[in-house]
Amino acid sequence: MVSLIIPTLNEADSLPKVLRGLSAELKRQYNVEVIVSDGGSVDATLSLARSLGARVVEAVPGVPQTIASGRDAGAGVARGDVLLFMDADTYPKSWAELLAAAVRVMQDSRTVAATMRFGITPSERRWYDALWQESYNLLFALQNYLGFGIGRGNCQIVQAAIFRAVGGYDSHLAAAEDYDLYRRLRKQGRIRFLWGVVVYESPRRFRHYGYVRVSWWWFLNAWSVLLRHRSWSKKWKRVQ
Repeated sequence: MVSLIIPTLNEADSLPKVLRGLSAELKRQYNVEVIVSDGGSVDATLSLARSLGARVVEAVPGVPQTIASGRDAGAGVARGDVLLFMDADTYPKSWAELLAAAVRVMQDSRTVAATMRFGITPSERRWYDALWQESYNLLFALQNYLGFGIGRGNCQIVQAAIFRAVGGYDSHLAAAEDYDLYRRLRKQGRIRFLWGVVVYESPRRFRHYGYVRVSWWWFLNAWSVLLRHRSWSKKWKRVQ
């Protein structure tokens, strides 16, 4: 079984885009369960998630939640042997290709996790988006080839047993929780970069802050986690 885990916070507008194309036939073919792990939405996210057939995990009232703790909460109820984490503003170019790759890769006993190419939603993509995104893709592919575990949190594929063995995400990290997890996973086995699988993300953060600033924050948080075991950012702000 593949457990698709989507952390949300007021994502009623984005959630249908994530699940578009994930047909009932594909769910049956790849034995997919959809889990929405919510951080305290006050819009229609929860009712929409249930109407789309997702199992909903609600945040504990009054307890601050990071995206890491949201993913962990979803993984905590997951029944699959493969965990597919997907952000609420992200969706694959082809669900069939992504699910097939997830199953194929995870059948390799040497592989503990996988990551893939990212791009900007086609309807919103500009020339500089392609330049920056493909530069990131090349960098991450090279780092994984050289043995450094890295995978962007927008979409991550992880062996469930290994995920639990390493303790899952560090819920105390406001940022770079994806880097921290893959760094620990790399000690357990191989991480595959799936160059042929493409996942689209919303450009809303890059439009709001710019690529240079976001990249700088990624750099600071990654090194802070590596050297100090805590993120540089105190809070990773949500962008509408």
